[in-house]
Amino acid sequence: MATIIAPKEFSPIQDAENIKKACQGWGTDEGALISILGHRNANQRKLIGLAYEEIYQEDLIQQLKSELSGDFERAICHWTLDPADRDAVLTNEALKKDVPDYRLIIEIACIRSPEELLAVRRAYRYRYKHSIEEDVASHTTGDIRKLLAAVVSAYRYDGYEFDTQMADSEAGILREEIQEKAFNHEEFIRILSTRSKAQLKATFNRYRDIHGTSITKGLLSDPADNYLAALRTTIRCIRDPQKYYAKVLRNAINTVGTDEDALSRVIISRAERDLKDIKEIYFKRNNITLENVIDRDTSGDYKAFLLALLGNDEV
Repeated sequence: MATIIAPKEFSPIQDAENIKKACQGWGTDEGALISILGHRNANQRKLIGLAYEEIYQEDLIQQLKSELSGDFERAICHWTLDPADRDAVLTNEALKKDVPDYRLIIEIACIRSPEELLAVRRAYRYRYKHSIEEDVASHTTGDIRKLLAAVVSAYRYDGYEFDTQMADSEAGILREEIQEKAFNHEEFIRILSTRSKAQLKATFNRYRDIHGTSITKGLLSDPADNYLAALRTTIRCIRDPQKYYAKVLRNAINTVGTDEDALSRVIISRAERDLKDIKEIYFKRNNITLENVIDRDTSGDYKAFLLALLGNDEV
């Protein structure tokens, strides 16, 4: 379930005018920005952006960037973007790092629905005048390139049906390749990048039933191997996205100095979807609420904005 609290009725023109007012004068009224944008869903934010541009002949996100700074600016601008455009921006940023963040790319490619991933690819092409596939190939090498290129270009069947015989057969193929340490064999990547999520979950379950262990444990032979880590990330994102996100949150918070980018990404991308469920998993595994952690480890307007997305205040 979602955590964001948004009104059923609102005026995009009034919101646009109030945002402009908050940005005028000697100081920005960050609280007003949070009270508006922190309580509007994706469609409402889109209408506000259109109204703002029509009234003031200015881009709303550029206005926010000129008025704000730091983690708060980055978070609220990402939130204000259309979800597909946001994922395109995050993917591009991940690819441009000195060491590309393959986990983020896999997360977007394997957790989004086929139609959502297609929208991300279109948004990426429109924004950067390159395809995601092209930039993945340009910024990565070796086995990770093969895996990433396969998952970002996938268009999986999105139904709930699965074939039990296929699950049994492909669980056997995966087991054989794990035993032979043939992790980069084309069959491994083919199965992970083309089968539907329902089919893959059935295969992973069958693997566990037959061999008494999860498939990810068979991919731990070399913890320092980034390709094996990428395979484990792919499987975890497909098998149980909510548990995956709870782990991302834990790692973001438990690292030396909070990883604000990862923390913001999970909250922003899931606030309108299943963040309530992710919060529950996080609490069960860490014995502390996500709200308490954010209150403890963040501050100022950034903290207030994240708490608003978590539904920790009222419209």
